[in-house]
Amino acid sequence: MTVLRIAPAVADAFPDTLIALVTAAGMRGHEPWPATDAAVRELERQLADGRRQPAGEDDPRIASWHAAYRSFGTNPRRVRPSVDALGRRLAKKGVLPRINAAVDSYNTVSVGHGLPAGAFDLDRVVGDIDIRHADGGEGFTPLGEPDTVENPKPGEIVYADAAGVLTRHWNHRDAHRTRVTEDSTRVVFVLETLRATPDGDVLRAAAHELQGLLLPHAERTAVYFLDPARPEADIAAGR
Repeated sequence: MTVLRIAPAVADAFPDTLIALVTAAGMRGHEPWPATDAAVRELERQLADGRRQPAGEDDPRIASWHAAYRSFGTNPRRVRPSVDALGRRLAKKGVLPRINAAVDSYNTVSVGHGLPAGAFDLDRVVGDIDIRHADGGEGFTPLGEPDTVENPKPGEIVYADAAGVLTRHWNHRDAHRTRVTEDSTRVVFVLETLRATPDGDVLRAAAHELQGLLLPHAERTAVYFLDPARPEADIAAGR
């Protein structure tokens, strides 16, 4: 069993939180993912011809994350929420980064709906995952920097398992250890909002859109939703 849970203190501080978890087991990352390729290209076409602009700082979805970052002592204009940074990159360069099919899938859904997204390779997760305040003693190795160890500030919100921190600043950056690669076969994808009341339907639609991109390339998928009233789910896909 692998449980992903929202800690009570985080639920109390952000009572309108809603998190979607999309799990995939038996995922086949080395085969072509034509629907994902098409979704990325369509998003870039819409940007190029003016039909779409990524959500910016004045959008309530992004503004809510800026306010959350400030609440735990992070300057969101220096350390940006993932969806904000990705949207700005798309607006500037006109293209999304191509990482691998699974990551490209959640990046496209993230920018398309203005919601932070991420993923963890469950075969690299140790124990349960908690969304909680850091105590300052945990270690974090940033994605792409396997020889670097950082210590989140006390009070910073992180995803963490029994072996360390999996994200910093809630959703700014993922850890190297649990990164999703083409070899990953058991993955949990995460989509988040702090505005469940106005944006719950947006998040639910985004979760099912992501599930649709995963379905042709996995043996099993499932969708779970967490909120302060239902703060945990067993996400041990494939076990």
